[in-house]
Amino acid sequence: MGIKALRSIRLGKETTAGTAVAATTYWRGEGTIEDQREVVFPNEDVGYLSGVDRSYIPKKLAAIAFDSTPATFEQLPIILQAGVKTVAAATDTGGSGKVYAFTFPTTAANLFSKYTIEGGDDSGGEEMQYSFVESFELAGTGGEAWMVSANWVGREVSTSTLTVAATIPTVYEILFSKSKLYIDAIGGTIGTTEKSCTLMGASLKVTTGIKPRFAANGDTYFCQAVMTKPEVLLDVTFEHNATAVAEKLNWRNQTARLLRIITEGNALTTAGTYDYKTMIIDLAGKWEKFEKIGESDGNDIVSGTFRAGYDSTAAKFAEIKIVNETASY
Repeated sequence: MGIKALRSIRLGKETTAGTAVAATTYWRGEGTIEDQREVVFPNEDVGYLSGVDRSYIPKKLAAIAFDSTPATFEQLPIILQAGVKTVAAATDTGGSGKVYAFTFPTTAANLFSKYTIEGGDDSGGEEMQYSFVESFELAGTGGEAWMVSANWVGREVSTSTLTVAATIPTVYEILFSKSKLYIDAIGGTIGTTEKSCTLMGASLKVTTGIKPRFAANGDTYFCQAVMTKPEVLLDVTFEHNATAVAEKLNWRNQTARLLRIITEGNALTTAGTYDYKTMIIDLAGKWEKFEKIGESDGNDIVSGTFRAGYDSTAAKFAEIKIVNETASY
């Protein structure tokens, strides 16, 4: 009998895409693997009201949704490696920080990492290979942690023994209330003008553009995954104040803007350029819409959706930078 408390999700980064590897770490969240193979029972006229048990499987696919869980400086890069770009750490100048800069693609597709994901409980395990992130969301509100969720796709589900040697990592949560919002002119320097005490909530929704491609290749699972056009949207809830009024005007005029959200965490062992573990979300683009004025605890609020897009003046699109003390992924 399987026990929910004994479930686990374990991951290993593949050296060769589609060749399963042993897990090296646990995902510190929740989710279960779904076998999405397609089973077809063809229609035929063979003289049976009941039909007969003819069937076939033309396509195999696997999926797992990482349920919403507090985002951490140590594990968010796993999602970004598999959904944005394979990135090696740059050592922070003079410090112990490891800097991972996940730059979204503009004129050429990025290389992205593939993972073997294991899941199951005390009754048995399964695994999916060639796993990548199809979409993810980072959402936060005042007084809480940033929450992350992700939808993964893989080739197929097979029975597996969960890797005993995988280790549970130590993690530190990314707290929304420690975030700072900066909004600047498209021709200015991103991260210059702080808009303090106005960011009530935010949700970064990313469709990575990575899609499985099915082609004749001697098997019924996809033979490769390719990166197509990504979509990056940031929903922002403002205190209805001068900042919100100004940004609504920029929306009406379709004036491009630079947005930065920076969140710092616990101190690095040795300070350098960065003193703290850090997440930086940088976006160039335009406001797509603003909702009508709402209310929260007696104060007026307003929500807007910012669509990131490459701007030639700023020479920017979108980037998420993580600073932690993890040497590699």
